[in-house]
Amino acid sequence: MKVLMKPIELIAWFTKDGAPNPLKYKIQGENGENITVNIEKIILRQEEKLAGNRMFIYRCQSTINCVERIFELKYELNTCKWFLYKM
Repeated sequence: MKVLMKPIELIAWFTKDGAPNPLKYKIQGENGENITVNIEKIILRQEEKLAGNRMFIYRCQSTINCVERIFELKYELNTCKWFLYKM
């Protein structure tokens, strides 16, 4: 997997404990068009602390352009921002 760390727009639902669960995200493609990806399966969710900044990491699976892909998303708890971390 290649590290990207690109900011994305994401729709998520939250549990009663406040843990986010991603549903779909939108990212700008190479040609400037918006690409929407529905998250089909969350394989792994873990918490990481990097330089004192808490983050949730999600390893997910989706079908993108008729190809099944695995990618990682990061959610920063302090800033409430989502990133496409690896693809």
